[in-house]
Amino acid sequence: METFELNLSMKELEKRTHKDYLVTKKFLKADAPEYLALADGDKKALKHLCKAAEIIEKINMQLDCHHNLAVKEFLEEESKKNNKQAKLTKILFDAQKGVNAIDTMSNPIRLIKGIDEKPGKGVYPENLSKEEFHNVLIRMLKEGKIEDVKEILTQRSVVVRAAEDLAGIDYIDYFKEDFSKVAYELNRAAEYSTNKDFSEYLNLQAKALRTPDPMLDAYADKKWAELQDTPLEFTITRENYEDEMTGTIVENEELSALLEEHGISPIPKDFLGGRVGIVNKQGTQDLIKIKKYLQVLADNMPFNDEYTQTISAENDAQQTMVDVDMVMAAGDVGEYRGGITLAENLPNSDKLSLTIGGGRRNVYHRQIRFISDKSKLQERLDAILDKSQHQYYLDEADHWFTIGHENAHSLGPKESSEKLGKYRNIIEENKADMGALAFVDLLTELGMYTQEQRLQIIVTTMADNFLKSKPTMSQAHRVRTVMQNKYFAERGGYELTKDGKILVNIDKVVPIAKEMLAEIVRIQIDGDFNKAEQYVNENFVWTDNMEVIANKLQKVNKALNGTLETELADKLLAEG
Repeated sequence: METFELNLSMKELEKRTHKDYLVTKKFLKADAPEYLALADGDKKALKHLCKAAEIIEKINMQLDCHHNLAVKEFLEEESKKNNKQAKLTKILFDAQKGVNAIDTMSNPIRLIKGIDEKPGKGVYPENLSKEEFHNVLIRMLKEGKIEDVKEILTQRSVVVRAAEDLAGIDYIDYFKEDFSKVAYELNRAAEYSTNKDFSEYLNLQAKALRTPDPMLDAYADKKWAELQDTPLEFTITRENYEDEMTGTIVENEELSALLEEHGISPIPKDFLGGRVGIVNKQGTQDLIKIKKYLQVLADNMPFNDEYTQTISAENDAQQTMVDVDMVMAAGDVGEYRGGITLAENLPNSDKLSLTIGGGRRNVYHRQIRFISDKSKLQERLDAILDKSQHQYYLDEADHWFTIGHENAHSLGPKESSEKLGKYRNIIEENKADMGALAFVDLLTELGMYTQEQRLQIIVTTMADNFLKSKPTMSQAHRVRTVMQNKYFAERGGYELTKDGKILVNIDKVVPIAKEMLAEIVRIQIDGDFNKAEQYVNENFVWTDNMEVIANKLQKVNKALNGTLETELADKLLAEG
């Protein structure tokens, strides 16, 4: 067994694992009524889905860092020897699902000495620099190794060294044994499932995990995106926010020109998650109320005559939506790194299913959005929001905004924007936020929201947009909030009172959001890396106003890390 030197001191570990500093999100308990109400077949299926998600987590740990599995084994063995430092380190390792992460203050967390986070995570050779990466690709292209370069630059390959070259191995082949085990569990779940459509999806997904054929994934994605009325939820999430290596290609003009000459689009690597849950029928009914308005929103997107989008006038809105009581969040979707995912809109625009008539599906995570301590919430409002606007703050309004955000991912240019490189995800997340805000007035006119809900969404969104610290450029979801805060402040969307409280100028917010949305969509359409870089750099500025609010937030919220409590999943996995 490989041995490692633990990086965090006992004092630091005791602090970070203390309940005041470690946020705990509680998923369904073993005796949850949602679980007890399931048919026997679905209960049996759920057990196999949890097993599948557990294996997916093992795969993703290897995609995330070359050393994760070895460190995991080391921490487990040391914990058995009653090594307290290892036990506490393992709590953080299990929470962030890996050696390296960031905390809520955007500080890097390195659990093991000598293992730093790499731009290429675990999907590229650990000792591969950006410069060598570019140079090898240029040489290979000039030597006519076009197909080899294509395999390197797909979203589904693990890159390895091959003598002087690089080679891309489809992850289905690279992790063949483990993916076969996942497929087996999905087939078993399909046998027990009481829902025919859900079983069909599981069998399609299992087939796609046995053969490295992107079209098989497309068929599974297409079926998954059609699921609306199923008792259970299972997703293999595939998103590419973590890969910082592939995005550097657009910074090299010679390499970019060669790739364009050969019709190769460099797509960042997918990281994998496994989501398991029970569909909440009432929550889902509330969600799908927005569906009848999606076509109107698509028609009101900026420059909508210049691109094709998922939701078009010729078709019914291909968008299913479910609210899910969470059982398990494994791998990428369950990593608590500075925060954790509230909802997802998948498949992303780089996925093949969207080219064969497939739609998208939004899944919302109920237990992650729940606020367990209302008194803490009130303490935060007292610290940062002008008293006159407390009446408009509603934590449920954050969920309404999230619904708008996820649906806005399906609006705008459908074509992927790889040309924007490392700014691609920041721009896309910014678009989704501004889409959610820009259409609040229109949806109020159409009857989706009441006037009171309009006020609640605007004030709650603006108040929740402030952070405890300046994020790093790799945190797309947080960089965009800094950009928005600067943009709104300069245009009068909010101001700080004399005592340092946020006062939202409510009627200015939606027009400003429309303005920013138009600028963002223009950048996506143009696909100009330099314009994207300039736009982000101009707006990603940590201002004095943000620092004032950040200091207040730090006093009322000590949390540095977070973890998931998954009692039902743990019980099902323990049963074998």
